[in-house]
Amino acid sequence: MLLSIINAGTVIDHLSTLFMKGTGKAVGGMTVETALQRLKNKGYKYTGKRKEMIELLASEDRFLSAKEIMEQLQENYPGISFDTIYRNLALFKELHLVEETEIRGERYYRFSCFRTGEHHHHFICLGCGKTEPIEECPAFENLCLPPGYEVTSHKFEVYGNCQACAGVSDSR
Repeated sequence: MLLSIINAGTVIDHLSTLFMKGTGKAVGGMTVETALQRLKNKGYKYTGKRKEMIELLASEDRFLSAKEIMEQLQENYPGISFDTIYRNLALFKELHLVEETEIRGERYYRFSCFRTGEHHHHFICLGCGKTEPIEECPAFENLCLPPGYEVTSHKFEVYGNCQACAGVSDSR
């Protein structure tokens, strides 16, 4: 199978023009209220734990691990388990309330920065975990599929260091 691989230098050269500016959330994107309404509309119970998980994820501009989420929720829910965290994260992912990535074999989650169905990608800082959406999709710029092949999905993430972490050793 012949696939053209995107030149990393070309992608890096274009990053400054691809980032959304501001808070890391799209204008008109997902809000806590929208997320809670989507849960309700799909027939799921509204619970304090779910609301607090969504609020926590929405308050961060980075991906969080299940452990980080659990540590934050334990203040108000001392008996909360990883089972509860992972069950809710799976539900949130299914309903497009959160996005998931994997860094060094561990899953991380963030509040969805776009409405359902809007295609986007991320730059993820390996130092602090800060995430910036990338507006354009460079994945198919130089892609040559063999005749008869069809792309049904893809994921494109750029990893590196944000301005604050540049020159600081990787802490994740």
